[in-house]
Amino acid sequence: MERVRYEGQRMEREGKRVDVVVLAAGKGRRMQSHLPKVLQPLGGRPLLAHVLEQARGLDPERLVVVVGYGAEQVREEFPEERVGRKVWWVVQEPLLGTGHAVQMAWPILAASPAAVVVVLYGDVPLVRERTLAQLVAASAEGSRLAVVTSTLTDPRGYGRVVRNEVGEVRAIVEERDADEQVRAINEVNTGLMAIPKERLGGWLGRLQRENAQGEFYLTDLVGFAVADGVPVATVAAAPEEAMGVNDKRDLARLERLVQRSQAEALLAAGVTLADPERIEVRGRLVCGRDVRIDVGCIFEGEVVLEDGVEIGAYSVLRDCTIGTGSRVEPFSHLNGARVGRGAVIGPFARVRPTTVLGDGVQVGNFVEVKNSTVGEGSKANHLSYLGDATVGARVNVGAGTITCNFDGAEKHRTVIEDEAFVGSDCQLVAPVRVGRGATIGAGTTLTRDAPPEALTVSRVPQRTVVGWKRPQKRERE
Repeated sequence: MERVRYEGQRMEREGKRVDVVVLAAGKGRRMQSHLPKVLQPLGGRPLLAHVLEQARGLDPERLVVVVGYGAEQVREEFPEERVGRKVWWVVQEPLLGTGHAVQMAWPILAASPAAVVVVLYGDVPLVRERTLAQLVAASAEGSRLAVVTSTLTDPRGYGRVVRNEVGEVRAIVEERDADEQVRAINEVNTGLMAIPKERLGGWLGRLQRENAQGEFYLTDLVGFAVADGVPVATVAAAPEEAMGVNDKRDLARLERLVQRSQAEALLAAGVTLADPERIEVRGRLVCGRDVRIDVGCIFEGEVVLEDGVEIGAYSVLRDCTIGTGSRVEPFSHLNGARVGRGAVIGPFARVRPTTVLGDGVQVGNFVEVKNSTVGEGSKANHLSYLGDATVGARVNVGAGTITCNFDGAEKHRTVIEDEAFVGSDCQLVAPVRVGRGATIGAGTTLTRDAPPEALTVSRVPQRTVVGWKRPQKRERE
């Protein structure tokens, strides 16, 4: 569902001109996957897609993405038309830590007029746009270093935020470099920062690799700020906003959070969910009023359900629009289809891409429709296949009917005009046309056009052989 946006015009009016750097170079070895970590799917989109959406909400002067492992694969996944703005891509090689990644981006950032550089992470996808807006505000137009922190019951794996006796931030200490006293701290660093642009270049030049991992830590900038008398501000985030993805267990936990959030948004919009724990939205689902969704349904890509639509249990819809008052019965699969008003689909129906079903159409159990147009009020209720077909209005397609659209090399089209009646167990060998109001007798194999308002039938004459006996099995010796 749609989320609140902090539009670029508002940010510019407030004087908060920012650059954004997204750190997305890691391989993610613990994922046990050839796919770069930032391309792992969450809610039907790559992790990096969620983060780039956050970045766009800040309307940055420059959006820099630092990539490393699978750099070309990541770039190909996010062309500018998909991102919605220009992206500066920087390759980090070798991978020497977060500070090194920002060092690689610095030549691009240095030429920007922005006063603040916001650092995001390609594997921290659940940060709210409101939190990022607060982060930018906390930077006070580059006069402060601002950090997003969170308080966790179990802070293992995170850098700890060290404060003095009056609550001022003095340092961020990575867990591997922390003693027992520091590890007992529950306030952790999420990694998200808003850094004064005029200070950043000098601070990056002061980074050292004298730590347990032998890397350039971006978190060392907090210590530099304290030493230079630059105030350090913090913005508190909910624990789920701090959650990064390191392995498939983390990914699964975040998936459940995303799905629950999607379900809550649907409920708030008035959609009836049989069980909010058993729905998967892997893309964008837009619902009208009085929509009802049964258990186990999956929605992928862009799906629109208009007023009064009912989706039966365990149905899968991908890139579909379902018209007002239509009903999708259980266990149906629809992909790339547009369905009119008052239609009934399924159960156990499959509707494939570039299919358009008109108002009042019925596509019943074990019926498959592909690359076809079916006119208003037409019916194919049982065990049929309509492929590469143009079906008019008020047509009846009998059980077991098949449009034979493929000759082994090319696809051919079948046209069935308005008010035709096709009997059961017919084969329509394309290219072929059934005229308006024609009747095709059951069991017909149609190889030539059928004229309108006439009966066309092809059958082998029936005969009975009296005295015929079935073959019998011979007894084995």
